[in-house]
Amino acid sequence: MEPQRPDLRRLQWLPILATVALLAVLEYAFYALGDRLTSWQGHALLVGVVLIVAFFFNSAIFTVLSKMQDRLEQQNRELEALRSAGLDIVSELSLDVLLQKVVDQARNLIGTRYGALSVVDEKGAIETFITSGISPELRRRIGAPPTGKGLLGVVLREGQRLRLADITKDARAGGLPPHHPPMRSLLAVPVVCHGPFRGNLYLSEKHDGSDFTPLEEETLARFATQAAIAIDNAHLHRQVRDLAVAQERVRIAHEMHDGQAQVLAYVNTKAQAVREFLRAGKIDEANAQLEQLAAAAREVLADVREGILGLRTVVDADRDMASALRNHAEQWQDQVGIPVSLDMVQPLPAVDTEVALQLLRIVQESLSNVRKHARAERVRIRVDGSGGRLRIEIADDGVGFDPGARAPGKTPRFGLATMRERAEAIGARLTVRSRPGAGTRVVVEYDQSSRAPDAAPQPQRAAPVAS
Repeated sequence: MEPQRPDLRRLQWLPILATVALLAVLEYAFYALGDRLTSWQGHALLVGVVLIVAFFFNSAIFTVLSKMQDRLEQQNRELEALRSAGLDIVSELSLDVLLQKVVDQARNLIGTRYGALSVVDEKGAIETFITSGISPELRRRIGAPPTGKGLLGVVLREGQRLRLADITKDARAGGLPPHHPPMRSLLAVPVVCHGPFRGNLYLSEKHDGSDFTPLEEETLARFATQAAIAIDNAHLHRQVRDLAVAQERVRIAHEMHDGQAQVLAYVNTKAQAVREFLRAGKIDEANAQLEQLAAAAREVLADVREGILGLRTVVDADRDMASALRNHAEQWQDQVGIPVSLDMVQPLPAVDTEVALQLLRIVQESLSNVRKHARAERVRIRVDGSGGRLRIEIADDGVGFDPGARAPGKTPRFGLATMRERAEAIGARLTVRSRPGAGTRVVVEYDQSSRAPDAAPQPQRAAPVAS
């Protein structure tokens, strides 16, 4: 709003000056006309003078108002473009995509042919240089990115803005490399973040060929501030995501350790039984115990392979929950050999990384139980996001069981308690329906309205993994 103040001051003095001018003109008219003012010609002349003064007064007022309106409309357009550009980058959480959007939106905001964003390390050297307006082929022909010398180094070292009409006339310019498109003008501002990111934003060559204005410099500086907030937000999101993934991996490692410890204790018991049977000469009984040992070894091997698969399946900025589920179902099907169909209905509601991880682990644990106990020929996973709520159902056509009874199997069984703990940790509801001979259905329902979303909606329907 600063550029409007001179016009406002001018506008406030204009009525006073016009009044003084009108009084001066009337005084002169009285002096010049003298006795003739009593005639109708004198009155007509006086009225004419007043009308002329009023006309010029109104013209001056409306000229100033028109200029102010034009300036306000221009600023409104720039602010709207700035708001739109800011909203676009703030909604992005993937840092690599965000940085490219920052350059593209800055170039569109000011209306330039070329743009660039440098990411610098702690020593001030450019470690990444992102461009906009230059094709990948031309970028390859130009060669290595700049190292921070010349005019690019001014912003890097001094943290100041640059607005140059002709860079060739600046003594600090180092020249352009071969195959580089011709560039004359330059507008550069630093991107000042609270996080570890350090960078600088550059624009060159307006589409209309004009020079950069002070107003455009201020607009780009405001956009750089918005970009800094978005970059900090992306860094925080990445840290939260990495922390959630690390915590989940530790939890899975503990679960694998606890489960395998139980199996190994079982193996130790069986090994002692084999030894006693052999001492007693009971070969058949020893062979039976060895068969159980072999089954336990196979169980441990399958658990380890599933654990590794689970650790590899993550939800992050590059893989949302839908694609993570699809990827895990495909790999589990290939690894275990049981066909899996995956059906997604309605756009999935947005959930944060921790919630998505816990829901994914519940699905993984359900599939693990299918492998261990169900003797199923087919598994169906249905994900429904209707009504803003997330409902995941894992159903198999296996032998089923009595959920209220203890499983007396030959090897230890565990997993339902873990799934319930995971559901309770995120405020979800877990239901297990099964009966002997009728398969098993595990349903987890989550209402995401109590959590802040950070993921994008998913497509309405995904093709089955297997039919």
